[in-house]
Amino acid sequence: MRKGRPWSLSLEDRVLLVAAYWPTNLTLRQLAPLFGVSKSAADRIIDHLGPSLALQQRKRFRKDTVLIADGTLVPTRDHQVAEQSKNYRYSTNHQVVIDADTRLVVAIGRPVPGNRNDCKAWGRSGAKAAIGKTTVIADGGSRGTGLVIPHRREPGQSEQPAWKEEHNTSHRKVRARVEHTLARMKTWKILRDCRLKGDGVHHAMLGIARLHNLTLAG
Repeated sequence: MRKGRPWSLSLEDRVLLVAAYWPTNLTLRQLAPLFGVSKSAADRIIDHLGPSLALQQRKRFRKDTVLIADGTLVPTRDHQVAEQSKNYRYSTNHQVVIDADTRLVVAIGRPVPGNRNDCKAWGRSGAKAAIGKTTVIADGGSRGTGLVIPHRREPGQSEQPAWKEEHNTSHRKVRARVEHTLARMKTWKILRDCRLKGDGVHHAMLGIARLHNLTLAG
C-alpha cells in the first residue's frame, strides 16, 4: 500500500516540470499553473525529483584517459551557501570535469562559496578526490594543484622557448572544450540566477550535466 499523499502529476509530467523549470528559471508562481498544480506542489516535485535526475559521476577511468577541469560561478540567492565573488554577486563556485575525448561531463564538485578561487575549490569541493590520479588539464589559475597547466615565464624571462609556446597553444585548444561545455550548460537559465536553497543548486548542476550528456550522446 502506498504511503503518504499521492502525486497530483504522473512521473512523466513531474519530469517535464523539472525539465521546464531548469532552462526557463520561471518562478514557481509562473510554473505551477502551467501544470495545473499549486506552488507548493511544484516546489515539492522539484525538491524530490531533482536529485533523481542528477549525474552519476564516473568512478573509474582508463589509464590513458585525459580530463579537463574548470570552475564556474553560479549566482545563488541562498547566502548560506554563497558568498560575494569577483562578479560582485553572491555566487557558488562549481568545479566541472569533462572527458577530453568525448566531452561528456564526468564529475562536478560540491558547490563552495564563490569567493574561493579554483585552487582551493578544487580540493574542497571533492572534485580532486572524484578523479583520483587521472591526468587533468586546467588553466594557469590552478598552479600548485598538481593539474596540468600552461608553461609560465620564469622571473626575468622575456619570452619562452618555442617548444613551450607550442605546448601552450595546444593546451589552450584542448582546454577550450570545457569552456564550450560550460557555455552550453549556462544556456539553462537557472544557472544564471539560482533561487533554490541548500543543495538545490548542486542538484541543478548535476541534473543539467546529465541532460547535457544525454544530448551529446544522442
